[in-house]
Amino acid sequence: MALLSPKSAPAARRSDHTDTYHGTVIADPYRWLEDAGSVETQAFVDAQNALTRRVLDAVPVRAELITRLTGLWDYARRGAVGHEGSQYFQLRNSGLQNQFVLYVMDSPTDEGRVLLDPNTLSEDGTVALGGFSVSRDASRLAYSVSRGGSDWQEWRVRDIGSGEDLPDTLPDSKFSGASWLPDASGFFYSRYDRPPEAEQLSGANFNQRLYLHRLGTDQSTDELIVERPDQPEWGFSGTVSEDGAYLIVSVWKGTARENLIWVRPLTRRGDFKEVVADFRASYEFVDSDGPLLYFRTDDGAPKGRLVSQHLETGEVREVVPEGQSRLLEVLMVAGGFVLHTLEDASSRLTLVDRQGQHTRPVTLPGLGSVGALNGHASNPEVFLSYTSFLSPAASYRLDTASGELSALWIPELGVDLSGYEVRQEFAESQDGTRVPMFIVTRGDLTLDGSHPTLLYGYGGFDIPLTPSFEVSRLAWLEAGGVLAVANLRGGGEYGEAWHQAGMKENKQNVFDDFAACARHLAARGYTSPQHLGIEGGSNGGLLVGATLTQHPELIGAAVAHVGVMDMLRFQHFTIGWAWVSDYGSSDMPDGFATLHAYSPLHNLTQRAYPATLLTTGDHDDRVVPAHSYKFAAELQHLQQGGAPILLRIQTRAGHGAGKPTRLIIEEKADVYAFLLAALE
Repeated sequence: MALLSPKSAPAARRSDHTDTYHGTVIADPYRWLEDAGSVETQAFVDAQNALTRRVLDAVPVRAELITRLTGLWDYARRGAVGHEGSQYFQLRNSGLQNQFVLYVMDSPTDEGRVLLDPNTLSEDGTVALGGFSVSRDASRLAYSVSRGGSDWQEWRVRDIGSGEDLPDTLPDSKFSGASWLPDASGFFYSRYDRPPEAEQLSGANFNQRLYLHRLGTDQSTDELIVERPDQPEWGFSGTVSEDGAYLIVSVWKGTARENLIWVRPLTRRGDFKEVVADFRASYEFVDSDGPLLYFRTDDGAPKGRLVSQHLETGEVREVVPEGQSRLLEVLMVAGGFVLHTLEDASSRLTLVDRQGQHTRPVTLPGLGSVGALNGHASNPEVFLSYTSFLSPAASYRLDTASGELSALWIPELGVDLSGYEVRQEFAESQDGTRVPMFIVTRGDLTLDGSHPTLLYGYGGFDIPLTPSFEVSRLAWLEAGGVLAVANLRGGGEYGEAWHQAGMKENKQNVFDDFAACARHLAARGYTSPQHLGIEGGSNGGLLVGATLTQHPELIGAAVAHVGVMDMLRFQHFTIGWAWVSDYGSSDMPDGFATLHAYSPLHNLTQRAYPATLLTTGDHDDRVVPAHSYKFAAELQHLQQGGAPILLRIQTRAGHGAGKPTRLIIEEKADVYAFLLAALE
C-alpha cells in the first residue's frame, strides 16, 4: 500500500543562522527549534503530528495491530524477587496496567499485598516509579517518582507495615539511587540544583552533590556528604556496605567506564580514603568482608576481573582473573560469589568460593539473559529473572549451596511460540571483524529474500544487547516478519576493548558493523534492501540516522526513536555533556572533524531517502527533542523521492522510561504499521 506523498509535509522556516567551528562555518537553519517552549516550535510540533496521524491512521493494518498488541500485552508479568529482613518484594503487572505495581510478601511465592501502586498517582499513567530501596529491616521504602518521562525524580518514603507515606519529600534528584543507614533512620541520595523552569528540558546538569537525609527532617537540613564545585562534571553515588561498616562513594564523570572509589567508616565524618584515586578504569563495589573490599574492575583486564583490596594494608589481590568472556556482574553470597558473564552476548552463571576457586557452572534454561541478581553476602539464596527472545521474563531462585536453579513463577503468555526459532550468525564488517547477530524467524521460513525484516541495533556506551522478550515483536513475527538484533562494537558484549573499538574516533566502526549486518541478511536470503527496515533508540537513533545518510541503498525504511542527531551541539543540553566520553566533542578540533563526518543532521543531501519515521517525546530531558525536530525538518526539506518523512511527537513523554502501557501500544502499532506499509 502506498503511503502519503511527502509533498504534504509542512514547510518549516529556514533561518540564516550559522556557527563557526575551528574555522569552518556550519549552517543551522533550524536553530529556532531548540526553543521547545516557543509558539513557533509548538506550531511545528502540531503540524508534524497532524501529518503523521493522517499517514499512519490511513494504514488499514494499524487498527488490527492495536487490537492484536492489546491482546498480546494482556498477560501477567512479574520481576525478580528482592529480599530484605523477613520480607520479599516484587514488581508485578496484571497485563494492561500502565505501570508495574510493587508488592510485599512473606515468602518468595506468596501472593502478598500491594505496597505501592504508581497507577494511582496520575489519571493518565504518566507518573512512574523511578527507583526504590528497602531498608535492611524492611520497615521503610524509599522510592522515587518521575512525571511525564522526565529524568527529574522526587524521593518519598513509605512505611512498609502501614503502607502510608511519611512526610518526607526530596525533589531535584537525577541519576541517583538511595542507600539506607543500617538503623533505617535515613538514607544517602544525590541531587542537583534544578535549573529555572524555562531551562528544565534543555539546561545543562552540573554539580551533583551527595546528601544524607534523616527521616522526619526537611530537605533543606540534609547533611551534605560530598560536593566538588571545582569539578562540576563529577557525580557521586553513595552505598552503605552490607555490614553497615562503611560508606563507599563512587565518583563518576560522564558516561566513561572510569570512576574513583572513596571509602570511610560510616559513623565517621571528614576525609575519605581514596581507594581508587584516578580515572583509569571501571571499579564496581561488590561488597565487603570486614576491611576487605571486593570490586569488579576492567583495570588491566578489558573483559573484567574480580579483585579485593584491604583497607588497612592497601594490599590488592586478584580473586577471579580475566577470562574469555565478559564479566558483567558479581554478587557476593554466603561462602562465595555468583559470576554473571556474557558468552557471545548471552548469559552464563558460575559459582566460586571466596578465593575464586571451586568453579561450578549453573545450568540456565537456554540461550538468554539473566537479570536483576538479588542476594546478600550472608545468605546462599539468590533471586533472578531470566528471559530470551521466545520466553517472557520468569522469576527464579538459585540455591548457591547446591547450585540448583528453580522457577518461582513463569508467565502464561497464551501464545504458541514453538513454531519460531532463534539462531546466531556472524556478519563480517568492513575491517574483517566478526559481528554477532541474533535472528528470530518462523521455523518454516523460505530464504528467498522476500520477507519484511527489522534490524535493530545500539552500539554504544558499553551497553550489551542480549536476548530478551518483547511481546510487541510477536505481532511483527506473526505478520511474516524477521527480527534481527545486532551486537555492534561500542556496546558491552565483549568488554572494554569492544566498547572502545566503537567510540570517539572509532565510531564509524559501529555504522560499518550495522551495514555489514544489513548486507548479511540480504546475502543469506532473509530479506532484500527494499524489504529491510532498521530501528534504534537514543544512541541507536544516532545509528539509524547515520545509516540513513551513509547507506540509504541498503534499506527500505528507517525508524529512529529519540535519536542523537546533532552531533555538533549535543553537549550543550541537559546531561549531553556526559556523552563526550563516548563521542568526543565539537569543542575540540579533532572531535569536530570526527563528529562532522558522520553527524546525521549535517550529512543529509538532496537525494531520494527511504521512508523514515522519527519519534520523540516533548518532555525528553535526556536527548532533547530538538535533535529529532531539526533532523526531520532538514530531511523533509531535502527529500527528493516519493517516500514519506514522518515525525511523531508524544506529549507528556520523555526518553522512554516510565512510559504508560497504553502509549507504548499506540507507538508500537504506529511503528509496525509504518514498516509493513513501507516494506511491502
